[in-house]
Amino acid sequence: MFDIAYKGGNGIVIATKKLTLAIDPKLSVVGLKDQSVKDGVELATEARFALGSTDAQLAIEGPGDYEIGDFSIHGVSATRHIDTEKGEQLATIYRLEVGELRIALLGNIAPALSDEQLEALGVVDIVIVPVGGGGLTLDATSAASLVRQIDPKVVIPTHYADSALTYEMPQEPLETFVKELGSPVEAVDAKYKLKGASSLPAVLTVVEIARS
Repeated sequence: MFDIAYKGGNGIVIATKKLTLAIDPKLSVVGLKDQSVKDGVELATEARFALGSTDAQLAIEGPGDYEIGDFSIHGVSATRHIDTEKGEQLATIYRLEVGELRIALLGNIAPALSDEQLEALGVVDIVIVPVGGGGLTLDATSAASLVRQIDPKVVIPTHYADSALTYEMPQEPLETFVKELGSPVEAVDAKYKLKGASSLPAVLTVVEIARS
């Protein structure tokens, strides 16, 4: 069993009874307090979202394979949305395995994944993806296209319009992505709790987690 919390921007916390995984914890880039990674795992999709905290059990900021606590993590190089296709790959997409469930973490990437990247992600139950656009990250159309390619049961959108956050460029509202994807929406307070594969919806569902 584990739960997923949304902290704003691309900030996500995935917690089991044994360990906490803080994703893109440097929330000061969007005007919020940075996430605590003390005694947990810090996972960054880009260097600019990493804290490099010495309090973390492990700090991950790039491709590779990692095993810690309840988590199995596989990172693959990707092109950032703000870079050219032929430029250096400065982002990382991740496949996270927690028990029997598999999560794809996409980050602020260019709007296309190669066959090799899709193969590395493999069969996925949950996709966590930014949807706000504005030239910073995937917009509603490209995010929806990637979700359909990966074909999960759950998509958790991040990095959309929020009056409490300070983005470099205006972001589209979550409703734009929901309309583009055309899937049902499940709104949850603070944490999305998962007990296993049996707790997943039968059809692709957008899970909107209230920012906490």
